[in-house]
Amino acid sequence: MWRHIASNALTFLAVLLFLAGGVVIWGRSQYLSEGPLEQAICVQVERGTNLRAVSRNLEGQGAVTSGAILRIGADYMDKAQDLKAGSFLVPEGASMAEIVDIVTRGGASTCGTEIVYRIGVTAAEIQVRELDPASGRYAERAKFAPGDAETNPVYAEMRAKDDTRYRVALAEGVTSWQVVQELASLDLLEGEAEVPAEGSLAPDSYEVQPGDTLDSVIARMQGAQEAILADAWENRADDLPLETPEEALILASIIEKETGNAEERGQVASVFTNRLRADMPLQTDPTVIYGVTEGKGVLGRGLRRSELDRETPWNTYVIKGLPPTPIANPGRASIVAALNPADTDFIYFVARTLDPADGHNFAVTLDEHNRNVTAYRALEAQRNQ
Repeated sequence: MWRHIASNALTFLAVLLFLAGGVVIWGRSQYLSEGPLEQAICVQVERGTNLRAVSRNLEGQGAVTSGAILRIGADYMDKAQDLKAGSFLVPEGASMAEIVDIVTRGGASTCGTEIVYRIGVTAAEIQVRELDPASGRYAERAKFAPGDAETNPVYAEMRAKDDTRYRVALAEGVTSWQVVQELASLDLLEGEAEVPAEGSLAPDSYEVQPGDTLDSVIARMQGAQEAILADAWENRADDLPLETPEEALILASIIEKETGNAEERGQVASVFTNRLRADMPLQTDPTVIYGVTEGKGVLGRGLRRSELDRETPWNTYVIKGLPPTPIANPGRASIVAALNPADTDFIYFVARTLDPADGHNFAVTLDEHNRNVTAYRALEAQRNQ
């Protein structure tokens, strides 16, 4: 009898082990398989919350079939205690394993509300926008001048949230003085900073956090520009009339201020390269403007004859060769163009129309250039009638 009981017990135990193994295999399959989410969602992880609350939220939004399996899987992977506060984009079909990785890996929020501080050449603005998980596109909620931040209710609401993301975006062609002036006015950065060397900041978009120091943000911008310049210098064309990366940066800043048309940067670069080779003055208005303003704001009017004739370190109608410093912070494309100009014989260029977006007419001879200038002057006269 005891032998029979023992045999039955062993059989029962074997069945239990078999069933348990099957449950484990099924649970693992559920954890790793594609999830039921039909469109992306934005999941908020509040500071101080736990995985049980997050899993229930995910279950309620239809992102997972079982919050319990997600918690067991996270615990098995030793990630249950690694939740990071923020707002995170969960793509359609994400598995439980992928979702756990998303909410525990750390880093900046990937969805929700973002405040972007845009520093442009002629003005700065603050934009509050929100990511639509379904389309993956941002919808603008507010846009205003920095001076209106204190009275904007949308801005105040989003600044009070823990999961709001912050970004500083520099336009190509801004000056270092403009950047420091605008950054110093932001209510989320701390400390002070000296104006860095002109041209040393990379125009780009930078993630920032409340409490970051002004110095640390500027250092990131400088590091990015150093890397861009080093890479472009390494891949420069042969036989350029440029001796150092610093000279390339100066030329790139002039190209940046002369054209915003991506298709003609190489041609503009070729004009200045050909002039340098021929030992001709560059004769470019943006250098004259920089001599007047020294990068401290926008001139806001046309140049006077006296300013074109006045000798400053930057006035390329008066000096030969490159000015001593950049006249703005050039973007990557202008740096690449300075070091890889188009192969042309162009010596001159003038605006094609009154709309800068229409680009320039280029010329090899002075006669051809004078005809282009006459055509442009006629457009100006027509506008002023």
